[in-house]
Amino acid sequence: MFDALYLTFSAVTWVIVAYKARAWFRDRGNTDLGLTALMTAGVPVVFLFSAPSVYRAFDRLTGVANLAMVFLYSAVVLFASGATVLLLRWTSRGDAAAHARAVVRSRFAVAAVTAAWTAAIVCFAVGRPDAVEHPRDFSTAYADAPGVVAFLTLYLAIFGTSLAGLGVLCPRYAATLGPSWLSKGLRTLAAGCWLGLVYCACKIAGFVLTWAGRDVYWLSNGVAPMSASVAALLVLLGFSLPAVGPRATAWRRLRRLHPLWEEVTAHVPEVTIGASRWTSRWPLADLEWRANRQMAEIRDIQRGVRRHVEPAALEIAHRRASAAALDERRLAAVVEAAAFRRGLANQATGHVPVPHADSVVVTVSSDPAAEHEHLALVADVFHDELVDAVLKELRETSAERRPL
Repeated sequence: MFDALYLTFSAVTWVIVAYKARAWFRDRGNTDLGLTALMTAGVPVVFLFSAPSVYRAFDRLTGVANLAMVFLYSAVVLFASGATVLLLRWTSRGDAAAHARAVVRSRFAVAAVTAAWTAAIVCFAVGRPDAVEHPRDFSTAYADAPGVVAFLTLYLAIFGTSLAGLGVLCPRYAATLGPSWLSKGLRTLAAGCWLGLVYCACKIAGFVLTWAGRDVYWLSNGVAPMSASVAALLVLLGFSLPAVGPRATAWRRLRRLHPLWEEVTAHVPEVTIGASRWTSRWPLADLEWRANRQMAEIRDIQRGVRRHVEPAALEIAHRRASAAALDERRLAAVVEAAAFRRGLANQATGHVPVPHADSVVVTVSSDPAAEHEHLALVADVFHDELVDAVLKELRETSAERRPL
């Protein structure tokens, strides 16, 4: 069971790490991104060595019992060191002096962690009382071995300090960003850090209770590793959200816009000069570019049909949408959809009303994301019954006004 669980976690996290590494390879000048890719690489290593079968196989290969635990915790320390440096870099945004101070502090932090972890490994090497494998109960099995306890204490101190620092900084930094995928990622990362501190607390409580003569195997070797596993997944998710979130948003927008784009570009195929690029690439490539391109082409067609739309189309649509008690966003979408459909129909017959509407585009915000969401809502209601009713009334009104 534990093999399957931890190996699955390892596979999932390797995918996330590969995604971050790929992003860094495409932007190698981004030091923070490279550091993030390096530090997160420690997480799947932790899951890999947490699988009991891998743990034992590694020890048999090296001939040193429980050496896998050193590699496992070293991967955690790698993450903790990277997190510490990243934290210092985040807090140094500003002038050159602040950056210089951050460089000095980062070097000091790395040196301190390196010295502490070297001492911890020495304690492990001289403090093991036997050569029995303990992939799942290492901390409780050696609770009375001073060398191993020192090894574990130094590990928890390094790990816990880094988690606490990130847990405090991330929400504070996220609060300055406003609603965004980066702020969501930072808050998710903070949640993972605080849950990681639960792991540290469980381990420390396990030591204390064992020394007091009360073994709590379920706390040190059950609750602690599972809380650490969930925490690690949250941390990786937090690091990934700023990159994955906008792409997921673009994919949803693309799926909502596509039916509208496909329908309206059938009338004016010449605006789709970039369509071949969309079909020749991997379906998930350039999602934001493709969504923006579709929006731009739809807007181009809207501008082209403006002179084919009667002002009455907008007036009737607004009246009917208001009577239906629609909220402001949906009302704007219905008015735009009705005007757009009327313009396409009149363009197809060559009808140019006099006067024509000033615009068939309802601007809801100067924020591009809000405009994208608005046009996606236009696509959602393009064939809504209310829009059909607006066009029907407009046709009837036009027929009544037509001279006999």
